[in-house]
This record gives sequence, structure tokens and C-alpha cells, in this order.
Amino acid sequence: MKVVLLTAALPALVSLPWVQAVWLGRLDPKQLIGPWYILAVASRAKDFMEKDMKNVEGVMVALTPDNKLRIQSSRHGPDGCRQSTVELLKQDSRWAFENPSLGVLDYRVLGTNFKDYAVIFTQLEFGDEAFNTVELYSRTEMASREAMQLFTKWSQGLGFLSHQQAQLQKDFTCAHKILQVGHLFVHHSWLPEEPGTPGGPSSKPA
Repeated sequence: MKVVLLTAALPALVSLPWVQAVWLGRLDPKQLIGPWYILAVASRAKDFMEKDMKNVEGVMVALTPDNKLRIQSSRHGPDGCRQSTVELLKQDSRWAFENPSLGVLDYRVLGTNFKDYAVIFTQLEFGDEAFNTVELYSRTEMASREAMQLFTKWSQGLGFLSHQQAQLQKDFTCAHKILQVGHLFVHHSWLPEEPGTPGGPSSKPA
């Protein structure tokens, strides 16, 4: 499968020796829409290691009529499943979004094969705490080896320590509440076409 790494809008990343920058501004963010599992996370949040429940999260991504990125998520919290919805505004890059009023300073795709997985970078600021995360989005309940390798490369390359990275536990209770996977994953109409097919991405692999 073809993989593309996005670094055009993250100047600090271009010094990483394994990164080959490819500009994907011409591609459509609609390739990110639909249901995802978050299977792995790297985070610099202060309480990341203190959280006992690091279970798989569910995310539903959509584009609003005015081209905002709507992200609905369901994750474990102290009182059970916690659901939230945020809408992000598009930056200059089609793959970069933000909503500073909600504490989301940057949300962008670092790497993807345009079909099965995506590695997402987020810069957050809540009160006096600012931190960033890298998350592995997967269309399926189990990440491919290729996806895990890309997530690990980005996490390590961005300086996340081993204790700041975690593969989430295979508890899909909260994820299923928002994804309703019983029927969503039967149909893949939201998925982009394979590279090389009409309408599909034609970028060379990094």
C-alpha cells in the first residue's frame, strides 16, 4: 500500500531523517470522513499516564456544508462513556484544521494510505496546559503492521518517550456507541478509491 507523509506545514519535522515531505494540498479532506477507531495514542498531557482507562476510542468524522470538519468522539471517562463533538475550521492546507476557541490549535494528517489508516497530529491548549498528541486512526478493530510502524515512527520522531505512548486496550464498548459498527463497516462507500484508479490519489509513496 502507498503511504504519504505530510510535513509541509510542520517545519520542525523536516529535520527528521526518515521523513520525505510530500505536499498533498490538492487532495480532498473528504478522504478522512467516516468512522474510525483510535487504537494507539502518544500524548504529552500531564495526566496521560495517570489515566487507568486507556480503551479504544471511536471517532466519526464529517464535513459540514460550510466545510468545517466535525469530529464526534466516544471515549471512556470516570463516569463511563463520554461523547463529545467539535467543529474545526480549515487552515490553508486542506489537511490542517483548527478551532482555538475550543483549545484545538492544530489538527492535521501526518501520514495515511488513504484507505485503512491515518496518523493524526493535534496541538491542544486547555487553560494553562498546552500539549500535543499523535493518534492512530484505523477503519478496523485491529491495526495493520504498516499502520503501527508509521505511528511508531512519527511518535518516536517527534520525541515522545516510551511512557508517553500507549496501544489502547481492546475494549470497544464506548467506540461502538458512536460508530454502530454492526452495519457501518459492511459498506465502504466513504472510502477513497485505490491509488491508480480513476479519481484515486496518484502520489508516489514516500
